[in-house]
Amino acid sequence: MIVTKTPEQLDKMGAAGAVLTRCLHMLAASARPGVTTKELDDAAEKFIRSQDSVPAFKGYRGFPGSICASPNSMVVHGIPGPYELQRGDLLSLDVGVVTDGWVADAAMTVPIGPVSEEATKLLDVTRASLFAAVEQMRPGNHLGDVSAAIQASVEAEGLSIIRTLVGHGIGREMHEDPQVPNFGEAGRGPVLEEGTVLAIEPMVNAGGPLVEMGDDGWAVYSKDGSLAAHFEFTIAVTADGPRILTPWHEQD
Repeated sequence: MIVTKTPEQLDKMGAAGAVLTRCLHMLAASARPGVTTKELDDAAEKFIRSQDSVPAFKGYRGFPGSICASPNSMVVHGIPGPYELQRGDLLSLDVGVVTDGWVADAAMTVPIGPVSEEATKLLDVTRASLFAAVEQMRPGNHLGDVSAAIQASVEAEGLSIIRTLVGHGIGREMHEDPQVPNFGEAGRGPVLEEGTVLAIEPMVNAGGPLVEMGDDGWAVYSKDGSLAAHFEFTIAVTADGPRILTPWHEQD
């Protein structure tokens, strides 16, 4: 069952999204060679709690971190730890925030210093696919329109959608109905109504589409070792068009 949100509830989710956005900006600015992913995690938790909010990921199904920090071929769910960022790395930063009982979820992949042409293309294509999905978040469209827009945008550039990982509905819970695949057929699936809120998150490999689980039971890697990227917004369908509740693409 897809639970739609009222305008007032969207504002509350937007408040969580504002905290999350500031956190992501802080993390992106702090992610540089020599910094460990644990140091980023500590900074994120301190900031989120200073905003009368809590990290949504901390303890979720036993996850030990406040953020997911996933370098290079690690797609998602990286547990922050001693890994020191290196020049030329890609780092996917995924953050969840709960404010006044409402959840926001968003991610971005950032370059650590100058990166390869392959990495730059991967970032550009994955980010563009998210914005292609945003454009489909309008009343009367179908969920399949969102999924198909991501797939078409990525595959047109010769990159691979990861098909076993999906986005999701979001609200008072981190994961609500529906699941949001990053591939699909336009015109299929549930109709998007005003107040529908989705966490849309293209996950893309520079190589093939297959992934495998790491030894810790959390981290997911590209099976062929190729670079991966992950971008995510929490987005609402409104009568006035898509409302991005985690606008990390905007400057403070």
